[in-house]
Amino acid sequence: MYKLLIADDEFEIRNGLSNYFPWGDIGFEVVSQADNGVQVMDYTARHEVDVLLCDIRMPIMTGIDVAKELYHKKSPIKVIFLSGYKDFEFAQQALIYGVKNYIVKPTKYDELMNIFMSIKEELSQERKKDAEPEGGISDKVIAVIKNYVKERYRDAALEDAAELVHMSPYYISKYFKQKTGENFSDYVISVKMEKAAQFLKEIDFKTYEISEMIGYSNPKNFTRTFKKYFGKSPREFRNAE
Repeated sequence: MYKLLIADDEFEIRNGLSNYFPWGDIGFEVVSQADNGVQVMDYTARHEVDVLLCDIRMPIMTGIDVAKELYHKKSPIKVIFLSGYKDFEFAQQALIYGVKNYIVKPTKYDELMNIFMSIKEELSQERKKDAEPEGGISDKVIAVIKNYVKERYRDAALEDAAELVHMSPYYISKYFKQKTGENFSDYVISVKMEKAAQFLKEIDFKTYEISEMIGYSNPKNFTRTFKKYFGKSPREFRNAE
């Protein structure tokens, strides 16, 4: 069972999410509840937590503050935001601090189920990798780079990836291509486009908002890249879902 902490300053929402969703059926255990961010940080400092389902607007310490703290501590906890508002600014900040998803209240059963099944798969893959014997330095370097892009896709850059693994950008560019068969820039685009597709399916943001959320200042460039990648425009993709 993966350990889930639920934080919301509204008791009814917190209690409802904890007790009336079949967490156990999909491999999660609600280990505790919190009604503000300080309680979240106190609990995670003393207990193991895999996933945090967290309201954004909480007293004392907001969800954004919590995500920022966990991000700077390099915590492995996967954060999913809850919000009563479709707030673009909050969504942007969520991306900056590596938040996995952004659910607008009231929560929908299918949406919650799909998101947590995806998170479970991610956690399972990570545990599987941890259990495997040392894959060699090259595998580790590629894994670090790919993880960096997945977490920081909005502003992922070759120079930063190179610094992360203590190699030159020129060498990393050739090395990544050699080991994966894919250019670093193409990999970044694929991660951005898959994330954009996820937003188009799950969150009712406008195309230009999603464009900015994944790092495109010009929506036309985003639309052009998306169509090249998926064979249809963002609007056509959303309508087809």
